[in-house]
Amino acid sequence: MTLKAVLLDLDDTLWPVVPVIRRAEAVLQQWMHEHVPVVAQNYSVEKLRERRNSLVSADPRFQYDLWALRHTLLREVFQEHGVAVEKADHAMAVFADARNKVDLYEDVRSGLLALEKKIVLGTVSNGFADLSAIGIAGHFKVSIAAYRFGCAKPDPRIFLAACDALELAPSEVLYVGDDLLLDVQGAQQAGLKGGWMNRKGLKIEDERHMHIRPDAEFATLYDLVQWI
Repeated sequence: MTLKAVLLDLDDTLWPVVPVIRRAEAVLQQWMHEHVPVVAQNYSVEKLRERRNSLVSADPRFQYDLWALRHTLLREVFQEHGVAVEKADHAMAVFADARNKVDLYEDVRSGLLALEKKIVLGTVSNGFADLSAIGIAGHFKVSIAAYRFGCAKPDPRIFLAACDALELAPSEVLYVGDDLLLDVQGAQQAGLKGGWMNRKGLKIEDERHMHIRPDAEFATLYDLVQWI
């Protein structure tokens, strides 16, 4: 069946995510030092991360709703230190603003322009980046985020929801992402084609990944343009 749409992952596919999260956490920590110093004095970035990880097992929602996970943690630590929990909303706005200051890979802007001339584009992501704030929302007909949808990759439902929104059969859609398990295998198990965005030129050597066979492999969006 003819390929009619491409769905893209976001973090580590269109921009490197680790430096974004580290910077956003540092910005939040600085804000807390200025506005809720009692919390900042007792909770470093590392200590917040440890407690956040322990929260994940407390509520199934936190497996896919990363915004709620961070927000709940902030409400808890603010309350414990006598800070109005409403300030957690402001803190999350500070974090989200920094989270959306991403450094796109150099091929992304021109690559998206080239792609949208050839095929319909969409996104499916487990994160909560704001594509409008980042400035690339206009390239995509459909964008689904796990925290709003109610489940995360590799759950087939999130891939199928994007296909339904595009009014296409899964077999008519290629999903491209950097994670072999969440993105490539997840898409294939939902009936889509699974493309691997392998920007670092990695080899499939880990035993967890040896069974995965991407339908295509790309180092940049330019490769995807040529493949289409």
